[in-house]
Amino acid sequence: MKTQHWLVKSEPEAYSWATFQKDGRTAWTGVRNYQARLHLNAMCPGDRVLFYESVGPKAVLGLAEVSRAAFPDETADEPGWVAVELVAKKPLPEPVTLAQIKAEPSLAKIGLVRQSRLSVVPLTAAEFKSIVELGG
Repeated sequence: MKTQHWLVKSEPEAYSWATFQKDGRTAWTGVRNYQARLHLNAMCPGDRVLFYESVGPKAVLGLAEVSRAAFPDETADEPGWVAVELVAKKPLPEPVTLAQIKAEPSLAKIGLVRQSRLSVVPLTAAEFKSIVELGG
C-alpha cells in the first residue's frame, strides 16, 4: 500500500510537540469532527505525519508516523469516534510557520489553509515534501 501523508494539529496547552517527543508515542484522541474522523479512519501504519502547534508559534514543528490504525477512542462519550497511535520521529531543524506555508504558492490549497479548524488533514507527497524542505 502506498504511504499517505498527513498533518495533525494540537494546541500546545492540550498536547505539545515537546510532550510528544518526551512520550515517544501517543494515542491521537479527542477528535470530534466528522471530516477529521474520516481522515483518522484512512490512516495506516507507516503513514508520515507532520505535527503542527496551532497556538503560539502556529508552526509545523516535527515529523511523526502512524504506528497503529484507527481504533475506538476511549475518551469519547458516544460510539464511532476513533483514534490512531502516532510515534514521534524528529523535530524539523526550523519550525515552518503558517505565514511561510501561506506564502508558498504550491501549498495554497492544503487543508491547513482552506479548513483551518480541521485537526487532521491529508497532504499530497509533494505538499509534505515542500513543508519538510521549508523546515530545513
